[in-house]
Amino acid sequence: MKEKVILAYSGGLDTTAIIPWLKETYGYDVVCVCIDVGQESELDGLDERAKVCGAAKLYIEDVIDEFCDDYIVPCVQAHAVYENKYLLGTSMARPLIAKRLVEIARKEGATAICHGATGKGNDQVRFELGIKALAPDLKIIAPWRDDKWKLQSREDEIDFCRSHGIDLPFAADSSYSRDRNLWHISHEGLELEDPSNAPNYDHLLVLGTTPEKAPDEGEVVTMTFEKGVPKSVNGKEMKVSDIIRELNALGGKHGIGIVDIVENRVVGMKSRGVYETPGGTILMEAHQQLEELILDRDTYTVKKDLGNKFADVVYEGKWFTPLREALEAFVKVTQEYVTGEVKFKLYKGNIIRMGTTSPYSMYSESIASFTTGELYNHKDAEGFINLFGLSLKVRAMKQGSYEKLEIGRASCRERV
Repeated sequence: MKEKVILAYSGGLDTTAIIPWLKETYGYDVVCVCIDVGQESELDGLDERAKVCGAAKLYIEDVIDEFCDDYIVPCVQAHAVYENKYLLGTSMARPLIAKRLVEIARKEGATAICHGATGKGNDQVRFELGIKALAPDLKIIAPWRDDKWKLQSREDEIDFCRSHGIDLPFAADSSYSRDRNLWHISHEGLELEDPSNAPNYDHLLVLGTTPEKAPDEGEVVTMTFEKGVPKSVNGKEMKVSDIIRELNALGGKHGIGIVDIVENRVVGMKSRGVYETPGGTILMEAHQQLEELILDRDTYTVKKDLGNKFADVVYEGKWFTPLREALEAFVKVTQEYVTGEVKFKLYKGNIIRMGTTSPYSMYSESIASFTTGELYNHKDAEGFINLFGLSLKVRAMKQGSYEKLEIGRASCRERV
């Protein structure tokens, strides 16, 4: 009996060419696995395509709700944003995909897992760290790093497929390299490879429109949260995945969440990409809008720092680590009272706040207003400032004494 390999299958040209290559090069039975994290129409026709290419079996696994509940929500609660802009759309999905690949490998009795990530990107790191963490005994095959892989261009891959009786409608002149899931869609390649070029948004955008072409009238949206988890949009309660779908539609309509960034990849190079994250941008902003009303200053400060670390951990593919678990445990504690309602207006790429309420709000109008309330006496600030600035005052006094001493010594030397 032939050994089985699990192929992370997207139906694109790379993974289509990999099927006959694996059979021919290693003699495997190829079990294709497509993990549905919200690619939508990209999954159409995969059954037929996999069979034509010689796959022994195809799994299409719907993990959208798990993706939203167990991966997206923790990142939103942590406010995990990589290098101040990237909302981790691809990064969050990869560990879940790796986890499901391992589960099916165990079910099928496979001895290896294969992915189509290139040797220059982040995904090879994310997939392989996940697999190593969950199944260190499984062999990992990465064709783009394999000496036996001789296909160096789309033209090579198309010719290879045709030579094996696979004649599918792939274009040799590639479009953007894209990754899509429910949270976002990323775009790389073409004019984006030169940072001096402006993105061709008319050709590029999939989920929405530019702010310039968005409606001239804004749209007011309300959201509720319970313990940091989104629960409703405009009064309608929904599961998280449906909330993201609703926010994607609203955000796309109003030109929300389009970012053009040059990021630092895990493997050491810089990469430019355009990300569309309309619903995710709204959800992140709405959650932060509520959190600002509730968290105390010290917790908020530490959480901000740990949120950056959380983003780095996720970006680097270190999901299945004690560090990620510890960071998430801290964040979970901070979300205990993040419950309430936020209101905002979407207008031409902007999210404009219009009010926030919570039963756990730490904001007190009687204290914060300019009028004197019972809980706050203006004179109390004097003692606080004296103590708060004591070290500065002592330092200045000591420094002044030291400077006077040096001046005195210099004067003595001059007289001598």
